[in-house]
Amino acid sequence: MKIRRKKKRLFDNNSALSDLAFLLIIYFIVIAGFNINKGFLMDLPVKDSVRTLHKDDILRFELTDGGTLTFNGSFVTRNETEEKIASAARTRENLAVLLTVSPKAPWWSVVSFVELAKRLKIKSFSFKKMAQAGIGT
Repeated sequence: MKIRRKKKRLFDNNSALSDLAFLLIIYFIVIAGFNINKGFLMDLPVKDSVRTLHKDDILRFELTDGGTLTFNGSFVTRNETEEKIASAARTRENLAVLLTVSPKAPWWSVVSFVELAKRLKIKSFSFKKMAQAGIGT
């Protein structure tokens, strides 16, 4: 006579698994609240505000492929850049700083320039990508 064996069920109670899934969902919801990336907090313009800029109120900087800064065609150091922006901010109320970035410029150079503009409390700051040969901006 052949003896029938019952198959062993390793895990028959599904309620424990659903409890575990529920606890993991709660855990990730709570942890997501602590994982906030603020990035660069800069003042945005107020809606419907009008601001007039003169050509003289715009400081134009360029960031080259190697990460060096140029101002009016000549190379400037970070300290000279900070000095130029700070002195212009003291004398010009509507100062705007424009940074033109080469596509091959190191990303940390752009970040350090943005941090400099934030530290100097520049109200109007903009940057754009430099046009490559044969390609529009």
